[in-house]
Amino acid sequence: MSRIAVFMATGFEEIEGLTVVDLCRRAGIEVDTVAVTKEDGEGACDVTGSHGITVRADMSLDEVDFDGLDMIVLPGGMPGTRNLEACTPLMQKLDTFYKAGKCVSAICAAPSIFGHRGYLEGRNACAYPGFEKELAGAKVSAGPVEVSDHVTTSRGLGTAIPFALAIAERFCGSEKAEELAKSVVYK
Repeated sequence: MSRIAVFMATGFEEIEGLTVVDLCRRAGIEVDTVAVTKEDGEGACDVTGSHGITVRADMSLDEVDFDGLDMIVLPGGMPGTRNLEACTPLMQKLDTFYKAGKCVSAICAAPSIFGHRGYLEGRNACAYPGFEKELAGAKVSAGPVEVSDHVTTSRGLGTAIPFALAIAERFCGSEKAEELAKSVVYK
C-alpha cells in the first residue's frame, strides 16, 4: 500500500490539506498528517490553519519515517507556505525526495517552494494566481493540476479535489480515481 504525508505548518490552507487526506484515505492510500510547527496548548501536534481551524496532526516532523513515504504533499495558504519553506529539516528531506525521483506535490502558493528549489525547470506547473512568477523555469499553465513526472502542482482551494484525485490516480490508477470522483459527486 502506498503511503503519503501531508505537511502542515501554522497558517496552512485547511481545505487544501484535508481534501488530500480525505480523498486519498477513501482511495485506500495510507496518509499521515504531519505538524511542522508545534503550538502551545493541549496537543503537541495541533496546527492552526489560515482560517483559524485547528487540526490535530497524526505526528510531528521528528516522528516521520521518510524512508517509508511515497510522496510528500505541501498544502498552500499564508503564512503556511512561508512556514513550510522556513523549516530547514523538511526542506532537506524534500530535496532528498526530489533528487531520488520520489513524488512531491504542492498546491496553491506551495508550488513556489518547488520553483525556489529548482524543481520546475522545463516542467509544466501551476500555482495560485500571482505566484506564477515564483515558478522559476516552469512552463506555467492555468490548468487546475499539472503532473510532470514525479512533480504535481495545483492552483488552490478550488482545485483541491482534482489535486487529490491526481494523487489518488498516481497510486491507485485512473479507474479508482474515477470511481472516487463519482462517489463524492465530483463532476
